[in-house]
Amino acid sequence: MHASTLVRTAIVAVCAAAFTAPPPAVVEYPIPRPGAFPHDPAVGPDGIVWYTDQATSHIGRFDPATGQFSDFKTPTEQSGPHGIIVAPDGGVWFTENAKGKIGRLDPATDSIKEYTLPPAARDPHTPLWHQGKLWFTSQGADLYGVLDPATGVATLHAVREARARPYGLVAGRDGGLWMALFGSNNIGRIDPANGSVRLFAIPDSTARPRRLVVDAHGVVWFTDNVRGRLGRLDPQTGAVRLFPSPGGSASGPYGIAVAPDGRIWYDEGNNNQIVIFDPETQAMTTVAIPTAGATVRNMAVDSTRGRLWLALSGTGRIGRIDLGTK
Repeated sequence: MHASTLVRTAIVAVCAAAFTAPPPAVVEYPIPRPGAFPHDPAVGPDGIVWYTDQATSHIGRFDPATGQFSDFKTPTEQSGPHGIIVAPDGGVWFTENAKGKIGRLDPATDSIKEYTLPPAARDPHTPLWHQGKLWFTSQGADLYGVLDPATGVATLHAVREARARPYGLVAGRDGGLWMALFGSNNIGRIDPANGSVRLFAIPDSTARPRRLVVDAHGVVWFTDNVRGRLGRLDPQTGAVRLFPSPGGSASGPYGIAVAPDGRIWYDEGNNNQIVIFDPETQAMTTVAIPTAGATVRNMAVDSTRGRLWLALSGTGRIGRIDLGTK
């Protein structure tokens, strides 16, 4: 080989090495409180991470810049906090799954205000802030509803089919809200103007959608928890595509997120790993969770800082992945 060719080859190799991003990894942060069971995470515009500690009925706060954890106990004992979100005004809203309540933590005062839901909504599950109101699902009650913080009044809506188990809830690109019906093979689109729901069926009756996200094109992605699949629903046509998860049919896909670059990240709850799916190439890669026994029930994306936050249930930890780019 000519000497100049060798030089060019060496330069290309060095440049490739310089611009190759390191593989993603899960960085774990042990929660100091004994018996902690983080269920869901949320991240605010300031980068502060909030999470529900279901087992000890606390709301947790983690500052990635300092590594400091803070605790806020819910006013109601054994409330079982579940889902959590940060509203545009900075208020931290969460569902108290075991006591039929919804709470709001004010970060400015560290105070918590609770709203008691009608008895029918006995187990509020996933919260979603939308146009000044808090929407939520109630899995066991087969309900979804909306709380008006100005009045404290909650309006409830029943799912048309029995044992539908309303679960994950996200906002769409067209103004609608998308809801996973974990007890069925349906995904629902809620019209927030009147609370009505339109059902989109997954062709296989054994499918069980659990969590879902909406990408920049309005496409709905969901985890088929029972059959080990990643699902794609096109709202325009109703067409559904299913992609087998790398860990197989018993992998238990659970929490899911969409990164700013369009890649889909989700958890294989039974395999202690995260899966990255590229919609353009349909390639899947995996990232191992260091501590065994983790289940990621939900994820939160910090788009500003390019981070994905995980609640590592079962290990007493929260996790961070630096998303990087494709």
